Amino acid sequence: MSDEKAAAEPKKKGKMKKILIGVVALLVLVGGGVGAGVYASGSGLIGGGGHAEPEDHGPKLVPKIEQKRAAAEGEGGGHGEGGGGGGERPPSGSGGDKYASNYFAMDKDFTSNLHESAHFVQIGLAVSTPYDDTVIENIKTNDIAIRSAVLMTLGDTSEDDVFTSEGKRQLQARLVKAINATLKQKEGFGGVSNVYFTNFVVQ
Repeated sequence: MSDEKAAAEPKKKGKMKKILIGVVALLVLVGGGVGAGVYASGSGLIGGGGHAEPEDHGPKLVPKIEQKRAAAEGEGGGHGEGGGGGGERPPSGSGGDKYASNYFAMDKDFTSNLHESAHFVQIGLAVSTPYDDTVIENIKTNDIAIRSAVLMTLGDTSEDDVFTSEGKRQLQARLVKAINATLKQKEGFGGVSNVYFTNFVVQ
């Protein structure tokens, strides 16, 4: 009787070990499958790449190295003889902005009266953005709304702001804010990092 019990116990232990190993193996397989599914979905391998879609249609930051590489390829393409290119890397230094600056000069100058003054100001403006041409296209599309925002900002500017360098820097910051606010309202994205005066006359 005791021999039968002794023989049955190792069989039960062996069965329990097999069941336990089977359960652990099943958990590992299920966990690995879920992990692989999450990775594939996040990387866009399955599910149509839902996370990447908005980026495909919105402005993208342009790293400076890409802009320099494109410029070097454009210049060095047709200079086979003694053009000074020959595959040399474009000059670069340390520091500076990480992203390239994309510039756009607005076509017409802006003329406005100054706030509580008999003087008026006439300025030419250019904008810069670290993003691709999407921001420039948005500026062109919304030219009338942007011109209105710039003129209203100029109309709120005092004489003191246009006769000092510090006042002009503050005006630049206000113009950036006005242009980006207009672009955000119209396109959902601003993207202008700075404005530059290409002409500045006070009369």
